[in-house]
Amino acid sequence: MKKIKLAVPTNNPGGMGATRSGHFGQADVFTIIDFENGAVAEVSTVGNVEHGTGGCMVPVNHLKDHDVDVIVVSGMGMRPMKGFNEVGIKVFYADQEAFQDVQDVVDGFLQNKLPEMQAQNACGGGSDCHH
Repeated sequence: MKKIKLAVPTNNPGGMGATRSGHFGQADVFTIIDFENGAVAEVSTVGNVEHGTGGCMVPVNHLKDHDVDVIVVSGMGMRPMKGFNEVGIKVFYADQEAFQDVQDVVDGFLQNKLPEMQAQNACGGGSDCHH
């Protein structure tokens, strides 16, 4: 693993001990973890942005502007998932109950326990999606 910048949608104030936000687009902040050679090199936070014009692509492009390579979510709709793929950000899945905070996500990612999200895992946009 070379340099990787991973984003986790989190509740305020963000950071390694922060709880995860259930929905990436409504997260208070994104905790950004920079990995170098398989180890955490830096942890920072980036505030989320209002969807407004552009809808789900606004936070997608916001993370792209911050050079994010990977995002780990507990659920996501098809449109933002396609958007992340279009801008070159890989989307990984981590169950909200099993990986409750950023440290849990980092550990799971480093141990290759988090699967890359596939189209069949995307939410349909209804209220039946638990993310």
